[in-house]
Amino acid sequence: MEIDILNKKENKVLDRTEVKFDCIYSGEATPKLLDVKSKLVALLDSKKDLIVVDSLQPHYGQTKASGYAKIYGSIESLENIETEHVLAKNKEVEVVEDDESEESE
Repeated sequence: MEIDILNKKENKVLDRTEVKFDCIYSGEATPKLLDVKSKLVALLDSKKDLIVVDSLQPHYGQTKASGYAKIYGSIESLENIETEHVLAKNKEVEVVEDDESEESE
């Protein structure tokens, strides 16, 4: 998977940088949103908690998708501005381990 940054714009009023990008994934399935987010963190040298991938739209018949991401200046700005469903789809799945010591009594 390769990501090309098309446009990067500062939005000082909302304390964020808005990024439009193309994701090229030849020979693969459409990448998951969290995989694209991880790649953007490395590419834009930012913290994972401050990036929100808003959309990722595949192009019909092509191995390419257009995306829109926002990089916030602080956690407070992110939580005050973003809607719950956008935050939910950008959240990492937490692994819950069973406590086997209680079961083997």
